[in-house]
Amino acid sequence: MHDEELLTVDDAAKKVKVHPETIRGWIRSGELPAVDIGGKYRIYPEDLDAFLRRRKTTKGKEGD
Repeated sequence: MHDEELLTVDDAAKKVKVHPETIRGWIRSGELPAVDIGGKYRIYPEDLDAFLRRRKTTKGKEGD
């Protein structure tokens, strides 16, 4: 059961420092699970955390 408060797209974008449209794109592509409530997406914090863990890389990039 999800006990944490749902995040808005804007909340999630601020948390990971990306544009809100990036979050919406991840949701539309199916990469980031979300709940559609009244035409607005809401994201469980643990789903956002799991998404970020799946995208984590172990190789460093030059210039980072």
